Amino acid sequence: MTALSDRTIREELAAGRIVIEPLTDGAIQPASVDLRLDRSILVFRNNRVPYVDLRSMNERLTEEVVIGDDDPFMLHPGEFVLGSTLEHVEVPADLVARLEGKSSLGRVGLLIHSTAGYVDPGWKGRLTLELSNVSNLPITLYHRMKIGQISFLRLSTPAERLYGSAELGSKYQGQHDPTPSRGHLDFGERP
Repeated sequence: MTALSDRTIREELAAGRIVIEPLTDGAIQPASVDLRLDRSILVFRNNRVPYVDLRSMNERLTEEVVIGDDDPFMLHPGEFVLGSTLEHVEVPADLVARLEGKSSLGRVGLLIHSTAGYVDPGWKGRLTLELSNVSNLPITLYHRMKIGQISFLRLSTPAERLYGSAELGSKYQGQHDPTPSRGHLDFGERP
């Protein structure tokens, strides 16, 4: 796989093969594109649910909090929440994308994904962020702040089955807001 440079990213955006909307001025970096935080945050409410059962997700597990224009969301030490990118992203069949945190945020203890940094060919939607604070101090999160960066790698050949294909059982295609785990759907496939 070959990583795309800023020039190639611009070409792919102009051709409509990569979609990032809205795309702000200055978002394109040497080999990535900056993404921003949207308003909606899903907060885990462990006072309502005593544990997470991966076979049957409880709708009461999370509660939505909406970030105001100038009011920060306070992410406390050890806290884990779900957010999403402000930008809608689409990845063509011959590319795969990687979502990573900004180094400035990592240096204060903010992680933007636990395991979901990989974006498959065929993906369409806003990306859910797995935000956690590994520092000893609260971290403020603001609507529209730069939260991460996405880079693109070219595959040796286009993927035959794209994310979102019916036979793959893709659970998150087209998501618009932070989306809690749909892992419980995997348990319906028992022999």
